[in-house]
Amino acid sequence: MYDLRPTFDAEVEPGTNVLVTGPPLTGKRSLALDVLAAGTRADEGAIVVTTKDSGERLLGDYAKRTPHEGKPVAVVDCVSRQQGVGDLRDDDRIKYASSPVDMTGIGIKLSEFLQAFYQEQRIERNRILVHSLSTLLMYSNLQTVFRFLHVFTGRVQSVNGLGLFCIDASAHDEQTMNTLKQLFDGIVTTAEDEPPSIRLASD
Repeated sequence: MYDLRPTFDAEVEPGTNVLVTGPPLTGKRSLALDVLAAGTRADEGAIVVTTKDSGERLLGDYAKRTPHEGKPVAVVDCVSRQQGVGDLRDDDRIKYASSPVDMTGIGIKLSEFLQAFYQEQRIERNRILVHSLSTLLMYSNLQTVFRFLHVFTGRVQSVNGLGLFCIDASAHDEQTMNTLKQLFDGIVTTAEDEPPSIRLASD
């Protein structure tokens, strides 16, 4: 596994949104979580919007990367309520959106975590991951997802955060990918047999 964390920490300015793109099984999620974990070790906030794994599973995976008990680490879970999992209530670690279609709800839950981190722990720097845009595009059209991401990336920029957004490049046509790329300041591309490449708008 190739480690891009030093590159991110050295080169990526606060308020940057990065698209992480590549075929399935090329380590996009793992790479992005490693970048978030590096932020957690530096006492930054970490928020994951997950459309694939439950919040509980994601926090378990994250704990393998870095201990996060008592740290500002949180998940917006867009999966569990849609799957009809029992009595789910928001807490200080996991908040639940009704489904990946509920983009208004996702944005509200994200804002609640950012506000709580700042008010309760004075956290001013956050790393935010959305995994995955491909799921959002399965449930909503490109225009709706684009509008949502325009607001979402603007929020990351306004709080001087780092936004990472994973997408399965092979699942979408070139026009969709080119439309979405306009929203991002950089692109990380993963591949099966070579290290990931990072291209920033400033390059």
